[in-house]
Amino acid sequence: MRRVNPGLIVLRATGALALVLLLWNPVTTSALPPDTQPIVLLDASLSMTSRWRAALDTTRALAAGGGALVWRFGDRVTAFDSVAPAEGTSHLAPALEAAAARGGEVIVVTDGSVDDVAAIPLDLLRQPRVVVLPRAPFFDAFVASVDGARRVTSSDTVRLRVSYGTAGKREEGRGKRTATLVVSDGSRRLLAQGVPLPDSGTVSASIALPASRFPLPGWHALDVRLEGVGDVEPRDDGRRFVVEVSPQPAAVIFASPPDWETRFLARTLGDVARVPVKTFVETEPGRWRDAATLAPAAVADLRRAAQGARLVVLAGDPDRARAYVPASVALLAWPTTRGQPGDWYVERAPPSPLAAGLAGVAWDSLPPALAVGETPRDSGVVTVLTARLARRGAPRPVATLEQRDGSRRATVTAAGLWRWAFRGGASEEAYRALVAALADWLLGSEGGRKERAVPVSLETANGVPLAWRWTGGGDARPLAIELQGDSDVRRDTLRFDAAGRAQLRLPPGVYRYALGPPPSRERGLVAVEEYSDEWRPAAPVLAAQAGAPAGRVVRIGMRDRWWLFAIAIAAFAAEWAWRRRQGLP
Repeated sequence: MRRVNPGLIVLRATGALALVLLLWNPVTTSALPPDTQPIVLLDASLSMTSRWRAALDTTRALAAGGGALVWRFGDRVTAFDSVAPAEGTSHLAPALEAAAARGGEVIVVTDGSVDDVAAIPLDLLRQPRVVVLPRAPFFDAFVASVDGARRVTSSDTVRLRVSYGTAGKREEGRGKRTATLVVSDGSRRLLAQGVPLPDSGTVSASIALPASRFPLPGWHALDVRLEGVGDVEPRDDGRRFVVEVSPQPAAVIFASPPDWETRFLARTLGDVARVPVKTFVETEPGRWRDAATLAPAAVADLRRAAQGARLVVLAGDPDRARAYVPASVALLAWPTTRGQPGDWYVERAPPSPLAAGLAGVAWDSLPPALAVGETPRDSGVVTVLTARLARRGAPRPVATLEQRDGSRRATVTAAGLWRWAFRGGASEEAYRALVAALADWLLGSEGGRKERAVPVSLETANGVPLAWRWTGGGDARPLAIELQGDSDVRRDTLRFDAAGRAQLRLPPGVYRYALGPPPSRERGLVAVEEYSDEWRPAAPVLAAQAGAPAGRVVRIGMRDRWWLFAIAIAAFAAEWAWRRRQGLP
């Protein structure tokens, strides 16, 4: 009987243990000493304006003591300079992630008002040293937002919903309880209305002024401002609201009965076609009203509006208002009162004049239509969209186009497509694309404005870039833009990303823009407000802290240690060679 060799046992055990560790792959952590210079992150948002001198002195002292690198953060992360704060938001997460990746000590200098603290992981938030320079408390009255119709006719009433409020603590016996809400167009004072000031928080007020008060049609930048509030921060006392006044409506909607489809269609049509939209609703049989004011509308008013429009929409039961529509007008019929109910899933668009405008829609992700009616059956009708009941059976046309005697007609028989817009995201973009494609085809060369790019919002807060969206055909490409301000002209280029978005940073002011080379230039009006959420008093959400020790904590698995593979190979190879020399199997 052969005696067991202890050396072979040791080699076998060593190789087996190394193999088990490699298969198990346990992870260990270790702290590495910092190998880069410290970084000071300086809050450069507008809320730091009152503490900017102290922030610069603190930052320079911290940087000089350890030879640190200094970055500014706010809406973006930039290299340090002593220029006054200009960022309209205070986003710390991107700067903190970039600084932590370098491994050195991180110091944050801020007033504590950081917008995205809740989005920063706790382990990352505990790492930096935080120096807080809080603002002194103060009482402030502000205008939070202004909402209303963007496009009206000269015979309409401009109706605005103004949200305003107060923040901070009033000094005893000081601070007014009432103020005056003033609407101005440049130097012209259009309306003044007394309003009560809340003790704290926001409230809303409605403003109505006739569009006839505007001397000329076109774009106007209204200044909606609180006056007589007696606060120490006047820069957030007003907001801008851009509105376009046209001599007559370019689109008229007749809804009988009014429903959610009509409501979403009216809002989207005015947005994508960029034309004023007038809506009439039949609230009772034979009784029509203006949808904005619910004022009764006579038959003569309905005929006059339809004859002056370039596009008429008949929604609900189209036959209820068809007698008011002239034969030569572009017509969109959208019946929603009749049809076969069920889950009708709209399919990819077949070849048609609208196919290019609908090419980017993800049809499989859209909510189903609630009902589908019958469409015209004629050799001259072009099918734009089809749908299948529960994704089975034969497809049924739900959107068609027709052109006769020089006039254009479109019919959409699917009810419930408003849920696309209600869901938001890609579904909302699909709804906008459908309405825009229909409006462009119906209005043709004389109708809607086929801009290559449009501003996402006509106003933006101080320190926040103006965003633009590519709406032209094909891939987005750089587009020259000329902006006429109050005293100068600025020329720039919009450069769009893969999503078709571009940004342009401008100082506060009202700008008339022109896109592209002359003479065919798209024109409009945008405003950069003096207002910013940063001006309003806010309690610090980021507290001072000492931070974690400098250095990086790294996680290393056993398979990342090369020498463990070498031990396993060497142990099994040595055991095999030893056994061969001794003649063992």
